[in-house]
Amino acid sequence: MAELIIVFREVLEATLIVGILYTYLNKIGQDDALIQLWQGVMVALAASLVGSLLFQRFAGGFDGQAAKIFEGIVMILAAGILGSMIIWMAKNSNIAGELEEKAADALKNNNLGYGIFALAFISVFREGIETILFLYGVTMQKGGLSVPLSFVGAGLGIGVGYMIFIQGKKVPLKTFFNVSSFVLIFVAAGMLTYGVHELESAKVIPYYGGTVSVQDNQVVATRVSGDSKIFQLNNSSDRTKIVSSAEKWASRVWDVNPPKRSDGTYPVFHDKGAIGGLLKGLFGYNGDPGWVELLVWFSAVFSMNFMWKRVSSNR
Repeated sequence: MAELIIVFREVLEATLIVGILYTYLNKIGQDDALIQLWQGVMVALAASLVGSLLFQRFAGGFDGQAAKIFEGIVMILAAGILGSMIIWMAKNSNIAGELEEKAADALKNNNLGYGIFALAFISVFREGIETILFLYGVTMQKGGLSVPLSFVGAGLGIGVGYMIFIQGKKVPLKTFFNVSSFVLIFVAAGMLTYGVHELESAKVIPYYGGTVSVQDNQVVATRVSGDSKIFQLNNSSDRTKIVSSAEKWASRVWDVNPPKRSDGTYPVFHDKGAIGGLLKGLFGYNGDPGWVELLVWFSAVFSMNFMWKRVSSNR
């Protein structure tokens, strides 16, 4: 579901930008500029597709710890961009006026061949790159991506834009952006938390919480709650790996993930299961969070909600 909301919003934003520019240029009778507008849109879509292919190829070139570090950095970057986009949309209520002013400047400077093309290209390409980054984040977080839901989101975004600019229907965009912003705040918090989780796994961020002690051939891990677990050491075991697993277990705040089924699949409420995975993608749900992850999630949700409400109230 997260991919549907993200693609819907990104495509709608791109459609609104193109629609505003199209309406303005059509109103002032700039037919040549309209050609440049559609050329910029087409090139931006093609560039976004190429960017997606390159990103996937680049991301697939990492293994092991390097892959975790890369995924962690990308997730944190995606969360930061998504959060800033939410605040920016809440702050800038007069996008139409700003776009029309930029288009007018391009026409005044006799840069019709480049100005309108560049304005359309940059606007659409930015949304395309953001979509790629956000969908990659959803894929990493959920362990997969629903392509049909992504296409449904794109279709809805284009459909709403068509209703506004072609059919002339009034759509409650303010309500839509407020509701979607509220949901995306949790999506961004989940991405940020998962990025921290990956950096913890890569040993970039140490595990905090609980204690670990080595006694003879055993590693005893104790959580803050008092629960303990013994990890066995033997001559053939990787001592560093065992100790790391014990530190990870000790740092967990709770563990409500149901055990795997006998066939290796996950129960529906596991954070990798059908319902748990959906909650993870939408709200950053984690069946066994660490103390650092939990603190990051609550801090992100609180701070983004605070800034969003503050900016929205000042419009």
